[in-house]
Amino acid sequence: MAEAVLIDMFSLEFTSHYCIKQFLDAAMKIVLQKSVNTTSSIYIMYCQTYGCDNNDAREMFLHAIRSFQGLKKHIELLSTAGVTASLYNVKQKLDEKNISRVQIILPKSRTCLMQAFIDRLFTQVYTFEYELLELNNAQCNTENASQPSITEQTFTDKQLELVECDIQIFLGTLPGRGELTILKSPLMPENVFNHGYTTRFGGVSYIPELSSLNLISNNKRKDSPAVVAENLRRLSMAVGFNPKSFYLVKAAHASDVWIMGKKEPDSYDGIVTNQKGVTVAAPGADCIPLLFSDPVKKALGAAHSGWKGTLLGVSMATVNAMISEYGSDVKDILVVLGPSVGPCCFTLAQENAKAFYDIDPQCVRQFESPKPHVDIRRATRILLERGGILPDHIEDKLALCTSCNRDLFFSHTRDGENFGTQIGFISVKN
Repeated sequence: MAEAVLIDMFSLEFTSHYCIKQFLDAAMKIVLQKSVNTTSSIYIMYCQTYGCDNNDAREMFLHAIRSFQGLKKHIELLSTAGVTASLYNVKQKLDEKNISRVQIILPKSRTCLMQAFIDRLFTQVYTFEYELLELNNAQCNTENASQPSITEQTFTDKQLELVECDIQIFLGTLPGRGELTILKSPLMPENVFNHGYTTRFGGVSYIPELSSLNLISNNKRKDSPAVVAENLRRLSMAVGFNPKSFYLVKAAHASDVWIMGKKEPDSYDGIVTNQKGVTVAAPGADCIPLLFSDPVKKALGAAHSGWKGTLLGVSMATVNAMISEYGSDVKDILVVLGPSVGPCCFTLAQENAKAFYDIDPQCVRQFESPKPHVDIRRATRILLERGGILPDHIEDKLALCTSCNRDLFFSHTRDGENFGTQIGFISVKN
């Protein structure tokens, strides 16, 4: 059942107190029938043009919603100039109260448009139920030119682009949270490669566990793809790459590598390329984001190495792809290990820890305990050196513990399922 109700009056140009009351009475009837016992909050959003700039209109709204007060629920009027701003405001209020199930009451003509906005501003963490109202009264004008109604028959790709553009413009106006900070390794030659590791600063994500430069969206997190895209845009502007030619590994916790230019696999934890103008990246929120470069052949790679990927050999799989595809000499390849969970905070069941113990006993602390502490960074370095990477061509000074350093990094180990993600990125300079 719905935990909150959103009443969408945004497109309605109300010309009388009667019309406002008529619409809200119909909405009230739906709330009483379906949501009154489970709902904690009721939000009523309407266009600023017909509210804040007109005292008489606002008074009509305030008078009309008094009938809702008998429900003893939190009732709030939300007046903005745009749909994106209104829904983003609603989302913030829902997240403050940890509400994820919402009933939306709206004119039937608004259904497709509302769904388009919801799909782009929310994720599958949230559940929406739509209740449609038919509006036939001549006093309720729904054909507001500034907010056109869109039905299933008229909803076009062009209109969808306008929705996406509206969202992008709004998100672009939001202030960044903290100063965008990038960590760089002196091992990577700056005259050849543009590279770095993000921290959690400089984005627009506001949920504490995701704040603020979260760079991953999925169906378990509350950051939408639109918010992540805005974070990526800000990152690309700051460090100088094209977000349209940005490729992030899919993080399947395995060892498959995509050789860019060949068919893209369904899943892969590494990417290699020698194309200019292309940026590749690996995520990390405890797992190691690895960056690879060959200054001689001007080839590069990125890999995501969690404990499973480490044992499966994703680091050397990436190195071997550079050797086979671009003719790299293993002694020329440079590897940087990015921020990741340290042995101070990372434990595994003993049967899984044994595989790391077999690589090197020093990769495991308190091996006899049920959940020994495991050093995936040390294991990665050892496997790279065994594969022929020179010891001084491996940089692990940036491998700060993501779990310990709350002020700098996101961490799955520390923050749970709704965690943010930083990345390591690299490209060949033109």
